[in-house]
Amino acid sequence: MLKIYSFEGKNEEELLEKALTSLNVKNEEVFVYYNKKEGKLFKLKKYELNILKKEDVVSFIKNYFSKISELMNIDINCEIKIRDDIINVNLLSSDNSIIIGKDGKTLTSIQQLLKQTLKNKIPFDIKINLDVSNYKSRKNKQFENEIIKIAKEVLKTKVDAKLDPMNSYERRLVHTIISKFENLETVSEGEEPNRYVIIKFKE
Repeated sequence: MLKIYSFEGKNEEELLEKALTSLNVKNEEVFVYYNKKEGKLFKLKKYELNILKKEDVVSFIKNYFSKISELMNIDINCEIKIRDDIINVNLLSSDNSIIIGKDGKTLTSIQQLLKQTLKNKIPFDIKINLDVSNYKSRKNKQFENEIIKIAKEVLKTKVDAKLDPMNSYERRLVHTIISKFENLETVSEGEEPNRYVIIKFKE
């Protein structure tokens, strides 16, 4: 069960300390969301603090995939790790190909459904990264190596490289990878679903 604990006060730090003490939890064990309420006339502004226990989110996700396991009639186990408030879910199943789908499209759809389900239940966003037996991690590494190879070619020839159309996630990866090169920059052009990235040389 996902339960939101709400607290109000005039000072952010004191409010957080009060909330953590009341729930008997540590800061790293919860998701925290502040909402500032402006006071009317001579009333001071107030802060509303919403807290969600990470263990509750983990339990919810495990239960979510338990139901999917029954619907798809395959065994699914969840490995969940939370780092920097990002929930990393790695699924291990008896048939990974069914969950991944062609070009990872089924996996992407499942992740979007999970995010939407959580969004319907809590008043703030939680970042989730869903993978199956590290499929995305391996694919991302391969993708990164390909982009680095193209980047080095642009550095060598000083000729811009127009990449094939990509989804928003892949474009963000390209921007992140190229940002590490001092003499390169990226721009996105075109309209969805044919939006693409150009890697440019800069002096």
